[in-house]
Amino acid sequence: MQPNHSISSLEKLSASQTVDYYFDNAAETMGLPDADRTILKRPRRELSVELPIKLDNGDWRLYHGYRVQHDNSRGPCKGGLRYHPSVNDDEVRALASLMTWKTALVDIPFGGAKGGISCEPQRMSQDEVQRLTRAFVGAIDELIGPKQDIPAPDVNTSAQTMAWIMDEYSSRHGYSPAVVTGKPLHLMGIEGRVDATGRGVSMLVQEACATYNIPIKGARVVIQGFGNVGGNAAELLHEAGAKIIAVGDAKGTVHDPNGLDISALMIHYAQKRTVAGFPGVASLEEDQLFTLPCDILIPAALGGVIDANVAEQIQTSLVVEAANAPVTAGADRILRERGIPTLPDILMNSGGVVVSYFEWTQNLTAFRWKADQVHRELQYTLEAAYRDVKITAEKHKTDLRTAAFIIAIDRVATAKRMRWLG
Repeated sequence: MQPNHSISSLEKLSASQTVDYYFDNAAETMGLPDADRTILKRPRRELSVELPIKLDNGDWRLYHGYRVQHDNSRGPCKGGLRYHPSVNDDEVRALASLMTWKTALVDIPFGGAKGGISCEPQRMSQDEVQRLTRAFVGAIDELIGPKQDIPAPDVNTSAQTMAWIMDEYSSRHGYSPAVVTGKPLHLMGIEGRVDATGRGVSMLVQEACATYNIPIKGARVVIQGFGNVGGNAAELLHEAGAKIIAVGDAKGTVHDPNGLDISALMIHYAQKRTVAGFPGVASLEEDQLFTLPCDILIPAALGGVIDANVAEQIQTSLVVEAANAPVTAGADRILRERGIPTLPDILMNSGGVVVSYFEWTQNLTAFRWKADQVHRELQYTLEAAYRDVKITAEKHKTDLRTAAFIIAIDRVATAKRMRWLG
């Protein structure tokens, strides 16, 4: 570890600096040579593009897009594409790096990439979003492809977005369904991809409950975020017997100490696009969600929501990073010092990229799996990764995040050495 960092200095780290900090902790623990550290941390390629788009009213607007390819030692780059006002080069660089370590940890043949466009799709028409998407494909066309870099859905992008990317890319290169994953089923998508990340969270939470002696039946769960990941995780954990006592999103938070009716809440969310206003339960202020006493706390929305101040007040037995980087570096240290295990994002939200791998494989072979096979293979892959992390943490007497990075770094470093040095 690096004791020279104070909590206040850790809280000032940017997104990419935070990932590098976790990398350095693992590299120090495993004794990775300095030369390897420098090579492995830096992205292979970064691209920033300007996208002038004609709006429906005839005006023109300039948008900024990014694609970062971090590493391709173990296979083509892989990573989501997000549309959000906060998208910038540092955030995309950090997420691309996390994808490298995530794909290596679950041992699938990809490297890491990430992309995004700084925009507010909720304020745009569907035609405007489509024009923006196709313009982005035109700008990064030479960098992506089934054997180079495969985008996927992320924040504010969907199967429809992937369909546009596939169509635009195919118009230039011939029919290429494997250029993206997370596509609609009618366009060579895969059964089980939509709920894959949330399903993976549920599977791994149940594994962790066995490790930490938390009975899943009756376990009190708090979830921040009720979109694709949080909503599916809530439904599946509820089916497993857990009590989802609170759920929050950008517009509100609902709470019932006896457990929310998740089926009814999902219907409400589908109609209102928020959990706010769900009848018959209490509402809470946003900052109260993380301090509720519970057994399992699951941040499943955007990054940085649990900072050092929040970490001091959390009352839970287990923090589960279903979102990317929801816990700041300062908060991570505080949680460790308080003895609260954190299940790291590169493990917990890896279900999506695992099923994306299955989809990509099917696209290359023009063969399709059924949902039960997808779920079975997903569970096998995630359980194997969880066992590896537990064993590595015990071997190095370290926390789960550092253990996960050790496994991933070793696999990428080994692949790079074998390709370069033979």
